[in-house]
Amino acid sequence: MKVYNTLDREKEELKPIEGNLVRMYSCGPTVYSYAHIGNMRTYIFMDLLRRSLRYAGYKVKGVMNITDVGHLLSDGDEGEDKMQKAAQKEGKTPWEIAAFYTDAFFKDIDKLNIGRPEIIAKATEHIPEMIEFVQELLEKGYAYEISDGIYFDIGKFPGYGKLSGQTVDEKEAGARIEENSEKRHPADFALWKKADKNHIMQWESPWGMGFPGWHIECSAMSKKYLGEVFDLHTGGIDAVPVHHENEIAQNEARAGKKTVNYWMHGEFMMVDGGKMSKSLGNVYTVSDLEKKGYLPLDFRYFCLNAHYRKKLNFTFEGMDAAHTSYERLRNSLYLHKMSAEKTDPSIIEDLKKKFKDAVEDDLNVPFALGVLWEAVKLPKSKDVYALALDFDKVLGLSLDKVTAPAPEKIDVPEEIASLAEARFAAKKEKNWAEADRLRAEIAAKGYSIKDTKDGYEIGKLA
Repeated sequence: MKVYNTLDREKEELKPIEGNLVRMYSCGPTVYSYAHIGNMRTYIFMDLLRRSLRYAGYKVKGVMNITDVGHLLSDGDEGEDKMQKAAQKEGKTPWEIAAFYTDAFFKDIDKLNIGRPEIIAKATEHIPEMIEFVQELLEKGYAYEISDGIYFDIGKFPGYGKLSGQTVDEKEAGARIEENSEKRHPADFALWKKADKNHIMQWESPWGMGFPGWHIECSAMSKKYLGEVFDLHTGGIDAVPVHHENEIAQNEARAGKKTVNYWMHGEFMMVDGGKMSKSLGNVYTVSDLEKKGYLPLDFRYFCLNAHYRKKLNFTFEGMDAAHTSYERLRNSLYLHKMSAEKTDPSIIEDLKKKFKDAVEDDLNVPFALGVLWEAVKLPKSKDVYALALDFDKVLGLSLDKVTAPAPEKIDVPEEIASLAEARFAAKKEKNWAEADRLRAEIAAKGYSIKDTKDGYEIGKLA
């Protein structure tokens, strides 16, 4: 299997450290608010990757963090604490906020058929590991203490910037960081912040009461569950220039060697060609889409049509198209499911190979989806349905749950509706001759009428 490694900027063959076991860490949510559909695109990418690895014959040991301790609003360790701000706004404790939005997150990913990694690691349950990590960086000379916390000294790490391709000078020029005169370099980042007495979430540490920096959480938890060196780290493309750059720095400074072999990142989701922004009123959640009449899996299908490394432009016209296509797919597969016919095994094997080749070529899921449609257009056959179920191990579209298409809704002319009501009245009066005459008149005008236990249904004759 080949994957695009952000670190090396090229597509590479995936070679696990230990046999065919892929140890994979995925950046999870900060649970201070609902996850929006841009976030969900990233989690769908992570899910497709895990599914594709298994489809290709690998075993996966996955870890995803839940950041339930507040980190600051800016990447530069400034501003208000996200969890504390949400708690104050909603009149709850940070722990209540974290519990509520963690539950909401899992409900959303379940709706989207996003599988849960083997290990879910909550930041608040790993404070001792984070403190130990910071202590080791201090002992090795990569960290220093100032009045408001412990900071990583990027000047001591020569490889800083290798993931994003930015030099330290470029980092400084582009930094949106308020000046802290005690820091050795403006881009030095917090490993541990000292808390004032009003900060709600804080823990005892060798440096007094405080709370962890954002980046140290993932490093401590990935080390605990996946080891000092592991195979694969995923996240959204927005994590590259700061969060993942800082993870690499503190990981490799502590270990004295490369600690992650492959970095993979999902691209941004745009909305109507622009950025998703609360101020523009274009931030949507899974629940928002449901309120507009879409199925959560309509959105998953929408995401499958774009490669994970390509920007995806969200529009409601696009969602309408995805809804229609996904419905057509399910309806067609139901007919395959009900067929007793078979398909030439060589055709099935050829399609399976094309699908597998696409999946193993850096998750070329749009092409793989096209292979599914190629299969669906074959003459109706139970073999095609079985093949679709095999493909669905990667696609995650619940194709095992296809049902008979719902009757097509039609606009019934007033004249036909009146005739149908008159026939219904005749039946109640047991005037069977009149009821038969009205049925014939309705048929002559191009419509059918079917009696049901609750009344009748009007259809359109072919």
